[in-house]
Amino acid sequence: MVVTVAVPGAELQYEPDVVDENEEDDSYPIDQYDLVSSPNDFNTRTLVDFIDSGVVTIPGFQRNYVWDAKRASRLIESIIVGLPIPQVFLYEQDRDKFLVIDGQQRLMSIYYFVKERFPRREKLLEISSISEGRSRRDADVLANDEYFTDFQLILPENAPGQPNRFHQHRYSDLDEDYKTRFDLRTIRNVIVRQIRPHGDEAMYEIFNRLNSGGVNLTPQEIRQCMYYSEFYDMLYRTNTQEQWRDLVGVAIPDTRMKDVEILLRGFAMLINGKSYRPSMVKFLNQFSQDARSFDSERLEQLEALLQSFLDSCCDLSTDAFHSTPGRFSPMIFEAVFVALCAGPYSTGKTIQGKIKQSSLTDLKGDPDFQRATRFATTQSASVQTRLSRAKNLIALE
Repeated sequence: MVVTVAVPGAELQYEPDVVDENEEDDSYPIDQYDLVSSPNDFNTRTLVDFIDSGVVTIPGFQRNYVWDAKRASRLIESIIVGLPIPQVFLYEQDRDKFLVIDGQQRLMSIYYFVKERFPRREKLLEISSISEGRSRRDADVLANDEYFTDFQLILPENAPGQPNRFHQHRYSDLDEDYKTRFDLRTIRNVIVRQIRPHGDEAMYEIFNRLNSGGVNLTPQEIRQCMYYSEFYDMLYRTNTQEQWRDLVGVAIPDTRMKDVEILLRGFAMLINGKSYRPSMVKFLNQFSQDARSFDSERLEQLEALLQSFLDSCCDLSTDAFHSTPGRFSPMIFEAVFVALCAGPYSTGKTIQGKIKQSSLTDLKGDPDFQRATRFATTQSASVQTRLSRAKNLIALE
């Protein structure tokens, strides 16, 4: 099975895990939690202010915006004339901190209309890379014509020769009556909060069940929202490096963050791999949560270690971590990453030397390793076999 993820001008093909559905369940037992949902009606202007201030956070704010200007314009027109708008689901993560579970496209369209700017589709990844974790720079990015264009409503004629009254209007072009009507129009927001136990353990499952926007969030996109940290900043920086892009085989970062998840898996296996238990989703969620507490000294060590690993790969062929031609294998990558980084990580040092291509060839041809990459790949025995065989076979020169 080959999973293909479309990116502008290229496709990323990767080898997915083979999950034993009888043994692994990625869902969380929601009945163990005490949750409460409450309706609130916020007007559009308040919602825009909430987004600006960070009170409301939209996962992958620019990255996951999939509506075009015509569809966004129809939503804005509906708000102005008073048509019903579907409700939005928010998760209350902390006091005055809400995450958007469902309703991303609607809220972003409203935001862009008020700001009178619309993102250029081909620039979404670049916009996201600039803005990720740096909301205070959004105003500068919005003003940059390289990334955004003016947002004027694009609406069809009511009849031949009878243009829509709001066609080509910007927010500032609305007369005071319509602008006031737009600003004060309320949208129903359902706020979900976890009461017991203390914490956000149920949040992943809430996202998973309720998110039904234009593009459902992947597990990694949900993690990015739930567990954003300086550790993730480090992964994003590495994800744009030429050395890493060459190993992945695609020049442009993946829109659904699969490449970031591969880097995350490497570190999760390096640090917590000995205690790995399925499911992989829950394992990576827990590690992402733990990584929020990494201090600057530890982050510097991990980034230096990762850079030394990339340096150790400089003489490898471009398909070094491919299971078959053009098909990147996260399982090969994480096994080699752990095999080389375990020693230096334990001593606070970095990798010295370059990977022997012949040792990587031996690993990929090893019968035990092959079985562990083909059957029930997320089960503990398969994971430990891959790590063990890589430790025994991978060598430096």
